[in-house]
Amino acid sequence: MELLQRKVFSIVLGIILMFTVMPMAVYADIGPKPSVVIDFKGLEDEKYYVTLLSEIASTGPHSALGEHPGNQRYHEGDEDYEIWEKLLSYQDKDGYYFLQYFGECSETAQFTWGYYPPPKFKILIYFPAYDQFAVSGEAYERYAFHSYYSTDVKGLELESITPIENIEAVRNYDYTWELISLLARIIATVAIEVLIALLFGFRAKKQLLLIGTVNVVTQSILNILLNVINYNQGSMMFVFNYIWMEFLVFVIEAGVYSALLPKYSGKDLKRRWLIPFYALVANAVSFGLGLYMAYLIPGIF
Repeated sequence: MELLQRKVFSIVLGIILMFTVMPMAVYADIGPKPSVVIDFKGLEDEKYYVTLLSEIASTGPHSALGEHPGNQRYHEGDEDYEIWEKLLSYQDKDGYYFLQYFGECSETAQFTWGYYPPPKFKILIYFPAYDQFAVSGEAYERYAFHSYYSTDVKGLELESITPIENIEAVRNYDYTWELISLLARIIATVAIEVLIALLFGFRAKKQLLLIGTVNVVTQSILNILLNVINYNQGSMMFVFNYIWMEFLVFVIEAGVYSALLPKYSGKDLKRRWLIPFYALVANAVSFGLGLYMAYLIPGIF
């Protein structure tokens, strides 16, 4: 048994060290993911597609065609292939890149880039009925973790033979959505970690209440601090602080659980090494599911 415990703790220690030295941040819970959201006014009767032209050739999984081998995202026969071709053909005068991510916004009047949006970008709109482009006259930046913009483009001369280059956007930060996003992340994290606790055999009511309470406290503090840091200091400081904060959350949770979960078990808990292992597994699983949900619900995770 002692040999097994040493092996388990060696594995856990190795994973923790891997988390701390990886060049990309490995987040232990359902943490927030950066996004850019743009609302459009004045195009209620038009069909249009929107993308963000990036100052850099790649960001996260998105990249300009040819930037990486085999990175072509659309092929002949795919839905919206012709729109992708048109956007690909656009040549920005300042050399900004089309990263092959776009969306039709006719129904929603809103464009969301919810996973690794470009830090600095131009707004490009394509109107297929007119075979016409409209682009922002200047570049904009991700000014917060979730950056919101609004643009009123009523009265565009869509029958012009040259691209329209006078689109303007203003910041429109959505504090209500941020609160909803924060609450959703906390609820999802608590639900996942309680479910995994049941699988690990922690089923006493006081144990589950302890796990839920600890997660509400740690996730509330973590997400609020990270949003404040990113809004005021930018994404680089966000990543730096996210790494050590997530590691600290794991250490705190493992310590609290190790001290209190056995007291609420109602029986002698012999395999105490399972407690920190549970904390690691619960955090890792919630992180993985968080990445998947970030694709399903752009901008909320």
